[in-house]
Amino acid sequence: MSIHPTAVVDPRAEIHPEAEVGAYAVIDGPVKIGAGTRLLPHAVVMGWTELGEGNEVHSGAVLGDAPQDLSYRGAESYLRIGDRNVFREGVQVHRGTAAETTTVIGDDNFLMANSHVAHNCRLGNRIIMTNNAVVGGYVEIGDRAVLSASCAVHQFVRIGQVAIMRGMSATSRDVPPFSIIDWQHTVRGLNVVGLRRAGFDQARIRALKNAFQILFRKRRNLGTAVKELEATLDEPSGDIAALLEFIHSTRRGVCAGPRSHPLGRP
Repeated sequence: MSIHPTAVVDPRAEIHPEAEVGAYAVIDGPVKIGAGTRLLPHAVVMGWTELGEGNEVHSGAVLGDAPQDLSYRGAESYLRIGDRNVFREGVQVHRGTAAETTTVIGDDNFLMANSHVAHNCRLGNRIIMTNNAVVGGYVEIGDRAVLSASCAVHQFVRIGQVAIMRGMSATSRDVPPFSIIDWQHTVRGLNVVGLRRAGFDQARIRALKNAFQILFRKRRNLGTAVKELEATLDEPSGDIAALLEFIHSTRRGVCAGPRSHPLGRP
C-alpha cells in the first residue's frame, strides 16, 4: 500500500494494499478503496463511499460529499463507484439524499474537469462527461452516452444509451437513445459516429435512421409519430424496440425534432 505521509486517512477507511493515496489527499469516513485505485494529490473521498478497482481520482475532485439538497438531514447514504473510472480535476459526485439511498457510477466512465453528478444519479458504463457538464439529482445515463462541454441536465431526466448532447445544450426532457441533442432538448439526428464506435453494423444503423426519420425529422406530436413508426413494423425488435420502450416509459416527456425558423435556427 502506498499512502503519502501528508495524506489524511480516516481510521475507519478500508484501503486495498494495491491502492495509492497521494500527497495531501483526504479520506474522511468509512470509505472503501479497491485494488489499483489511485487518489492523486489533493483528492477528497468522503462518507459512505466505495470505489472499485483501477479508478483514478485527480486533484481537487470530491467524491461522496453530502448532497446539495435542502431535504438532506445527515442520513447514512451511499456512493458506489465501479472499476476503471477517471475523475479529473474538480469533479464532484454526491451521495444519496434519503437514508440508505445510493448514487451509482458504473465502469469505464470518464468525467472531465469540473463536471458534476448530483445525488441519487445512476450512470452506466463508458460514459463521457466533458468539462463543466452538470446533471441534477436522480438523473439516469445509459451506456456510452456523451455529455459535451457545459451541458446541463434537469433532475429526474433519463439519457438513453449512445446518445450525445452537443456542447452547451440543455434538457429538461428525456434524451432518446442513439440521438444527437443540441440547443434546448432538440433532436438533431442519429448519432451515427457513436453507433459505429459502439460496434453497430450498417443494417442496425440503417434501421435506426429510418425510425429517426419518422420520429424526429420535424417537431410534431410524438405520440402520432410513434404510431406511424409502429404501423410500419410487424413486430418491433432489438434497437427499435428499445427506442420505443424508452419513449413509452417517459414521465418527463421526450426531446423532439427541430422547429422551423426563418433564419434556419432553432
